[in-house]
Amino acid sequence: MKIFYNNVFKNYFLLMITLFAEELIFRYVVGSPMIDWAVLRIFVGVNILSLICAALFSLCGRIASNILTFMVALIGTVYAIAQAGFENYLGVFISIGTSSQAGAVKDYIVDYFQSFSWTFWLIAVPLVFLLLFYLFADHRIKVLERNDTIDFADKFDSAERKEQNDKLLLSKRRKRVLNGRINAVVIAILLGIFYYNTLTLDFMQNSIQLKSTKELFVNPDIPNIAMGQFGYAAYAFVDIKATLVPSNVVELTGYENSYTKPEQNFNDYTRYIDDQVWEKIIANEKNANYRKLHNYFISQPITEKNDLTGFFEDKNLIVIMMESTNNVVLNEEYYPNLYKLYNEGWSWENSYSPRNACSTGNNEMSGMVSLYTINNLCTANYHKNNVYPQSIFNLFSNAGYNTSSFHNYTEQYYARKVIHPNMGSGHYYGVVELGIPFSNVYQEWPSDIELVNKMLDITEDEERFMVWMTTVSAHQPYGQSSELGNKYLEMFEDTNYNTSLKRYMSKLKEFDIAIGTLIEGLEKQGKLDDTVIVLYSDHYPYGLSNNTLNSYFDYDVSEQFGVDKTPFIIYNPNIQPEKHREYTSFMNLVPTIANLFNLEYDPRLYVGHDLLSEDYENRVIFADGSWIDEKAFYNASTGKIKYVDDNDAYTSEEIKKINTDVKNKISMSNLAIKTNYFNYLDETKKEYNVTEIEEDTPASS
Repeated sequence: MKIFYNNVFKNYFLLMITLFAEELIFRYVVGSPMIDWAVLRIFVGVNILSLICAALFSLCGRIASNILTFMVALIGTVYAIAQAGFENYLGVFISIGTSSQAGAVKDYIVDYFQSFSWTFWLIAVPLVFLLLFYLFADHRIKVLERNDTIDFADKFDSAERKEQNDKLLLSKRRKRVLNGRINAVVIAILLGIFYYNTLTLDFMQNSIQLKSTKELFVNPDIPNIAMGQFGYAAYAFVDIKATLVPSNVVELTGYENSYTKPEQNFNDYTRYIDDQVWEKIIANEKNANYRKLHNYFISQPITEKNDLTGFFEDKNLIVIMMESTNNVVLNEEYYPNLYKLYNEGWSWENSYSPRNACSTGNNEMSGMVSLYTINNLCTANYHKNNVYPQSIFNLFSNAGYNTSSFHNYTEQYYARKVIHPNMGSGHYYGVVELGIPFSNVYQEWPSDIELVNKMLDITEDEERFMVWMTTVSAHQPYGQSSELGNKYLEMFEDTNYNTSLKRYMSKLKEFDIAIGTLIEGLEKQGKLDDTVIVLYSDHYPYGLSNNTLNSYFDYDVSEQFGVDKTPFIIYNPNIQPEKHREYTSFMNLVPTIANLFNLEYDPRLYVGHDLLSEDYENRVIFADGSWIDEKAFYNASTGKIKYVDDNDAYTSEEIKKINTDVKNKISMSNLAIKTNYFNYLDETKKEYNVTEIEEDTPASS
């Protein structure tokens, strides 16, 4: 107990024990491995933080330092619980770049807390013990210290003796604090050196980890992996550091300084692309990041044409991003219209909508440009001024289509009035322009039926159109009463589902009726046969717990990102129904549609692929770099891989190769977005073409 007489050591030890215990509980509740070298790194990091805090707080006096120590532990506790909640709710840990979503969660606070597991509150247990120590044990230590410092016989002597004793006690305390402060700083420096080395020490690395630990320390752009490697306290530090001192340095494997032109076996299906101008740009490129991007994208294989190239040529297209729509809709009794499209069109049984911190806006963006958004940033908003010549809107505009986009809500969460036109939408129709009634009360959302009717009216006289619709009726919250949440509750009164799930299903019913309205409206206009409808979801229904969803499905949604399984449908009344088993996501939408409509496009400018091509890469990549295919599920956050059949496993080299490819796809997508690369490439190509025309034009006499 005497060692606690030194207030620096006492507060260091108490803070270290509290934070490290919380880190261990945090790892347990979020599913990170408990036996891992990362735990050693976290222990060292917690020690460094505790030593620095104890040394600094010792400048403020005993009581103040105790209060400050408790406040640091309190902030850490709240932060850790919030992060566990965000990861459970959004599928990703929150960062400064996605802090705007904290406001969104505030709007749905009831659903947010209802999604909590009771285990999240265990993180606060060490803080309770710390508080009890300060309330009941700290004063006792102070008394013991005085008794041990002052001779017992002198305690009852004169006032002069008492003053001398107090001075002696104060002197010894100051000496202890000074020595403790010096020792804390020295030890913190030594531990800091060791901590930095843990970022590169071979035995502390996971050989199949998607990004190196050192890369993540510089830029924690994959929060789920960074959190597992650093713990919540150090993650907060590197997140702040990366925000204040951003780094655009991107590690790229295989394309750093040169490119290799993709080989093509010329045949009837060859897609010919002239790269002469691009090669000239590369030869003269001075910008290091643009050079990396040039080398990467020009080196990608050019997907050949196939028997389905032009299958839908000259038809109209309607793409619908379905709000919060998962496989619950594949129910003929409740949702006959969506069930019809799923079973009479082309549908994919292993389709996913990977979550990220801003799933609606970011996954809408990915559906339009086939790029992975920046995982720790609300990319669509942050880079709203970017221009993408290769977007789905521009491909159809170049083919002579009228393009437009529709959404039945305001700009409260995403700046679609800027984003959609910059994506190439000929006209963006928001809820105000459409004249659809809406409420600022967050649980009340507009009807998708009205959205469909407005779209049908606007496009009725268009001969060839490409439309993008983003729906909203199925939006959370489900834990609270609402008009659409209650509208069709009687349909589910005979089920054993909880009220939240029933409200969600009620909202889905409104969307299903909207789909029926769309089909009927197109048929009345005589356009149904000449229109292709593509549907995908932005994300699973936030706010519904895994247990709630498990009560509906016959599989465990908590296993292998099963909660992110969503429908993907391509429908036209004249096609033969087909069920596909390929693993896919919205990332493949643009190249698949571009080929089916025989549009002019360069497959290399997308990280997704044509789903119906012979060389389709049968794999889904999630926001944190995890992936799933027909053989295995790789969890990037834990660095573990699980096989469907252990006898059909990847070798370590094969896993590393896949992870390198995944890493490059994500890194190059992110860098292209950060640098507005595709707009730069397009404008530079135009400049080179103009220059060549001028050089080839004879001067007038």
